[in-house]
Amino acid sequence: MDIYRINSVTELIKGNPYVGRGIVAGCSPDGRAVAAYFIMGRSSNSRNRIFALRGGELFTEPFDASKVEDPSLIIYAALRSYENKLIVTNGDQTDTIVDGLKEGKSFSQALSSRQFEPDAPNLTPRISAMLSFEKGSFSYQMSILKSVDGQGSACCRYTFDYPALPGLGHFIHTYITDGNPIPSFQGEPERMAIPQDIDRFTNELWETLDEDNKISLYVRYTDLNSDKYEERLINKNK
Repeated sequence: MDIYRINSVTELIKGNPYVGRGIVAGCSPDGRAVAAYFIMGRSSNSRNRIFALRGGELFTEPFDASKVEDPSLIIYAALRSYENKLIVTNGDQTDTIVDGLKEGKSFSQALSSRQFEPDAPNLTPRISAMLSFEKGSFSYQMSILKSVDGQGSACCRYTFDYPALPGLGHFIHTYITDGNPIPSFQGEPERMAIPQDIDRFTNELWETLDEDNKISLYVRYTDLNSDKYEERLINKNK
């Protein structure tokens, strides 16, 4: 087994009906900072969503507001910036991290007040990433907050720190695959190859996600020299 193998998008996702929500952070071969976030859904409430961009920030919104059943876990700011940080998460802990940074806390310290989602029996993990930019370079951290057992007795907290290496990214998602209850992600974020071209990466991610369950995808490539970025957004609900 090659623990340093860098897997393609297809190798990590193809054929898996339900990886849930997923975050990719990493570095393109030419040194750009890459962040991606996608959502999937099984219930009508979860599937009734789109991504929307407002002022350079990414939000989940209802596609049909009249059909919203419970907005508490499905409507949130998914991507925000603060100073030299770019934060992306699968829930309202985006705001928790930003508020913590404003108070001088670190990424992990800000998340210490949060835990997995209160959606028993699934107990969905909260996954987060933060890219930190500094003088033409960057690094990134990823976090998962998950239940210690099937009863939600306590929360396990894992934080991973990564240097930016050209062509390498890391992929973390909420679930291993479909199930009842849905089994939570296990282990370290998976090593994923980051293509040079944003359109190629966007298309690979979107086309590989399960057709029935995928909902929305957002991808951003940031040039470290200019701070300008390219972004792509796909919504299944149009």
